[in-house]
Amino acid sequence: MAEAHQAVAFQFTVTPEGIDLRLSHEALKQVYLSGLRSWKKKLARLRNSFITGVYPASPSSWLFVVIAIMGTMYARVDPSMGMIGKIKEHLPVSGYLSHQGQSIVSALLFSTALWFALIMTMRYILKQLLSYHGWMYEQHGKMSATTKLWLTLVKIFSGRKPMLYSYQASLPRLPVPKIKDTMQRYLESVKPLMNDEEYKRMTGLAKDFEVKLAPKLQWYLKLKSWWASNYVSDWWEEYIYLRGRDPIMVNSNYYAMSRVPGSIIPLCSSQWERTFNTTRIPGEETDTIQHFSDSKHIVVYHKGRFYKVWVYHSGRLLNPKELEIQFQHILDDKSPPEPGEEKLAALTAGDRATWAKARKSYFRSGKNLQSLDLVERAAFFVTLDDCEQGLRTEDPVHSLDAYAKSLLHGKCYDRWFDKSFSLVVFENGKVGLNAEHSWADAPIIGHMWESMLATDCFQLGYNDEGHCKGQADATLPLPQRIQWEVSNELQEVIHSSLEVAQAIAEDVDFHTFPFKDFGKGLIKKCKTSPDAFIQIALQLAHYRDKGKFCLTYEASMTRLFREGRTETVRSCTVESSSFVKAMMDPSKTNEDRLKLFRAAAEKHQLLYRNAMTGAGIDRHLFCLYVVSKYLGVDSPFLKEVLSEPWRLSTSQTPIQQVELFDLVNHPEYVSCGGGFGPVADDGYGVSYIIVGENLINFHLSCKFSSHETDSHRFGKHIQQSLLDILSLFKLDKI
Repeated sequence: MAEAHQAVAFQFTVTPEGIDLRLSHEALKQVYLSGLRSWKKKLARLRNSFITGVYPASPSSWLFVVIAIMGTMYARVDPSMGMIGKIKEHLPVSGYLSHQGQSIVSALLFSTALWFALIMTMRYILKQLLSYHGWMYEQHGKMSATTKLWLTLVKIFSGRKPMLYSYQASLPRLPVPKIKDTMQRYLESVKPLMNDEEYKRMTGLAKDFEVKLAPKLQWYLKLKSWWASNYVSDWWEEYIYLRGRDPIMVNSNYYAMSRVPGSIIPLCSSQWERTFNTTRIPGEETDTIQHFSDSKHIVVYHKGRFYKVWVYHSGRLLNPKELEIQFQHILDDKSPPEPGEEKLAALTAGDRATWAKARKSYFRSGKNLQSLDLVERAAFFVTLDDCEQGLRTEDPVHSLDAYAKSLLHGKCYDRWFDKSFSLVVFENGKVGLNAEHSWADAPIIGHMWESMLATDCFQLGYNDEGHCKGQADATLPLPQRIQWEVSNELQEVIHSSLEVAQAIAEDVDFHTFPFKDFGKGLIKKCKTSPDAFIQIALQLAHYRDKGKFCLTYEASMTRLFREGRTETVRSCTVESSSFVKAMMDPSKTNEDRLKLFRAAAEKHQLLYRNAMTGAGIDRHLFCLYVVSKYLGVDSPFLKEVLSEPWRLSTSQTPIQQVELFDLVNHPEYVSCGGGFGPVADDGYGVSYIIVGENLINFHLSCKFSSHETDSHRFGKHIQQSLLDILSLFKLDKI
């Protein structure tokens, strides 16, 4: 086989004349190119680290400072006020340098120290500037003089060409809210969910906690906020994601679909680092995240078989035509899977402790250890699915629902759920991905997904026959079949994990639909936030669906702060519930309802801004609870708060790179969003994406096992609620 021959670096035979050593020039060439690429990447990382390390200054600014200092010295002016002379007196190499040489070295040292001092000053000023969030609370379309001045100063101190990680050291730390403020906001958030007696009891618990235990717990959080980069994120990653022992398929992982037929404010970029070459490692008590600095291959799954596919060759990435050849080779391979191989990945879909024990028992050595290492070190996982998915015009409802379910869980054994993401390519060319949640949040993978869709559509493209453009290198090594040794005992474990996963998958009731009656274009004419409009519509739809209000989770980001991840917006408010009750009360006029709607929308916007600026409720309460567990103290208040189920869990998928797409003329090239499983057994999961001016895509999930929920019924309520709210504004009369 050609690939086997190329894998041999040299050959030798024993002859009467001695050892005949025959070097393989192609193999040596590949060794050289591989090492060259590795060193180039190391130097590039070193260069980038230096550039981002001195930001907001630039390396060339050091030369400017040196020249300026030298120039003043030759003009017989001492800008250092004697510091250069002091440095000159204490130079350890003064005996080896001339008087002029000592002066130059001292000036260089002073210039460098001055340069670093200026960098730290600029960085401190920028950090203070970025701690100002007043701009978020201003009326849309209007900007105060304070914000205009702030914006000007941010531009001045932000440098000219920031890189991905340039702002990291300048981002402020996430502040710890005051206990009093969190208690007040929490009690306000649960008021529409409780009767008077329940609310009185909860108020008593909150006040008792605020006075007795909270100050002690808060002290530890303050200490952590001074010491750590972020007082929430590491605990959130560990206790919310990695310590969970339930299957991550459906319960944690989420999906993104393919397309349907710039601010200057810096955000934390720390999550980007783990997009590729990252996997979740199972443990019996807690999982860990393993990130590798580099990877040159991907792992592809097709019809029960695993393949290693090189994506680098001769020091470069393979072009699309070359990748097409690699995948075609896999598709043409008719060899059957080895016994137990086909459903091996079900281990990643079942209980985490079961997978951890199996990994320790059956993947410690030999082929299994090597093969598992190939999967976990891969840049990402690819599934060439053997079924067709996507929108079918003859059956749009069921086809989109099946598309979503396939991306969320597939067959429960044809995605590697531990990888940072698994790219899924269906037989008819539709694509999507399944992403593991612990390493990053959805906007990170969404940003990458947008870039992929735009690049595929507008830059790479295909020829008239549907093949990738370009030429292929005939010397490329072909994909290598990954070998496993699956014993009968291991097959039993795989079967057990598969049964657990299939029970979860079969219980998922999913409904995906496009709402085409209107989009943000008409919503903006209502002079309200599109997100607030949709969230209030969800409250109305849920009340119509279940006849009651529930604790509602809307995800927002805290990436305005260093290492920030998410915060919760509690969308069920006193104001939104008052509006919903008015919509259900035939005695109320539309004028009354419209007034209540505006109050609810303003409150939602306030809560969203508070969450983004570090004044949320739930992450603070979560961290207080973690501290209480470390101290071994019980809090009836925190225990009750942290056990409250989120029966309506929602998230908006933002379109982050609008410059990549022509949303007016070609909205079909934008992703139709993604979704996730329900958080509560008797609740709903709702994801939505606002596409252009006239389209909103919804992804709804719940469980068949709950008699209270029905995704299609809820979808109809959402559509009707959106229309009913819009009718209040009488836009046809404007």
